[in-house]
Amino acid sequence: MIRGDGLVQVSMKLEIRDSPGHLVAALLPISDIGGNIKTVIHEHNQENTNDFLSVEVVIEIPQERLESLINLFKEKGIRIQKIGQDRFSYQLSVIIIGHLVHTNLGDTVDQIDRTGYAEITHMNMAMPAINERSSAQFVIRSVTREDMDHALQILRTVAQEKGFLLIEPLEVM
Repeated sequence: MIRGDGLVQVSMKLEIRDSPGHLVAALLPISDIGGNIKTVIHEHNQENTNDFLSVEVVIEIPQERLESLINLFKEKGIRIQKIGQDRFSYQLSVIIIGHLVHTNLGDTVDQIDRTGYAEITHMNMAMPAINERSSAQFVIRSVTREDMDHALQILRTVAQEKGFLLIEPLEVM
């Protein structure tokens, strides 16, 4: 989507060589072409037997420079696995019941959102009365299935600490 200032926000999944300096080398063309890096998700897995790894980036760039950036990546041997697609591949809904407002609902949401790989993207809440338990449906989206599992574990821990009932889905979409 092009904003009023002419910038477009684009998500990309890049494949880079798994060796020192290659992450920086992959990010430099973005700033060289006038882009602004909003998010970088880079998980280095020691068990990776492949010489390459994936890096998710979300950038803002002038629309007219996007094609030049793609060409610059190609020249530098940086493979674009996905471009312009939603970086969140997995989604599920959970329900939490408890004294949500009195136990800082914002903190509960923030613990998921600040991971960088999962977010609560939608919430519906019902509060019958100020001293009664409320309920909320959270829609959680994540980059990978493992990220979703980690986000759910965070939510389980928060629910236990704050005395919430957590109703989980039967399967991840």
